[in-house]
Amino acid sequence: MEINRAVFSHFPVLETRRLLLRGIGSADAREIWAMRASGRVNQFIARSAMETLDQAEALIARTMAAFEQQQGIGWAGVLKANGAMIGTCGFNSIDYPNLRAEIGGELAVAQWGTHMALEAVTAILQFGWEAMGLHSIEAKVAPANRGAIALLEHLGFSKEAHFKDRIRFNDTFSDMAVYTLIRRP
Repeated sequence: MEINRAVFSHFPVLETRRLLLRGIGSADAREIWAMRASGRVNQFIARSAMETLDQAEALIARTMAAFEQQQGIGWAGVLKANGAMIGTCGFNSIDYPNLRAEIGGELAVAQWGTHMALEAVTAILQFGWEAMGLHSIEAKVAPANRGAIALLEHLGFSKEAHFKDRIRFNDTFSDMAVYTLIRRP
């Protein structure tokens, strides 16, 4: 068994009841900057807030390059109702020998509690199983991020590991948990 690399022949657009998941592009820079400049979106992620639009554009370029190099797939979540980009989600890395990918994402604060993340992640998981042929999908999350953990557990992920003082950011160490979902036949 191998991961189906044909998924990289053109960007896979996914559709849910309320969302269109499409490739992240330069037109998304302002929305990505707004999310990543927010202290609330970053509160459980060891990264500095974005200070400039140039930083968002550089992130977009890296995301697009990862797809071209078949190392990741980053989707922009867009509301079908009005075309607003409300978040990003995707496979941050792909472990080809082990048929495994790491999923991650972020959602605009205004969309918290709307189940948009559940809708997006469900579609991405289905794509990972059916189109890519993944065996397992993992998510790295701060143990204090109760919302992300509740979403993962709702989807059937189970805690695989808890690393103490795993992340060093601004001279402070914090824990990291790994949640995994294994494809069942």
